[in-house]
Amino acid sequence: MIIWFTGQPGSGKTTLSKALNEKIGNKFIHIDGDEIRDITNNYDYSQKGRMENMEFISNLCKLFSKKNLSAIISAVSPQREIRENIKNNHKMIEIYVHTTKTRGKEDRFVANYQPPENDYLDLDTSHSSVDLCITKILQYYKEYEKK
Repeated sequence: MIIWFTGQPGSGKTTLSKALNEKIGNKFIHIDGDEIRDITNNYDYSQKGRMENMEFISNLCKLFSKKNLSAIISAVSPQREIRENIKNNHKMIEIYVHTTKTRGKEDRFVANYQPPENDYLDLDTSHSSVDLCITKILQYYKEYEKK
């Protein structure tokens, strides 16, 4: 199982992914896009650099799926096609996190970010608490599991 948090920088992806993993007893491997950048020394925030980061994370997801490991991903991941490919080929929940609040990472916004179009949970963190968001995520997860 892969739970993929996507959205612009500063929207709450990392905060929510860490809170979710803690709530469920740290049963998932948490992979954050910034941590992957540290490992791969990829600090290129251009479209090419973001694509390389996303491809690396995508390959990790494929490996985890083959080994029956579950992962929570928190990464901007602006290219919808890559997220859709993973969603179509692996057991994956996509969570689109966004906000209208200024949180200090606006200098890293992606002009051509492609939000999800189908089969995703939409979370506006502008006025929602972490606990409320986690409740919504767990409800969505339970519905997904019933499918």
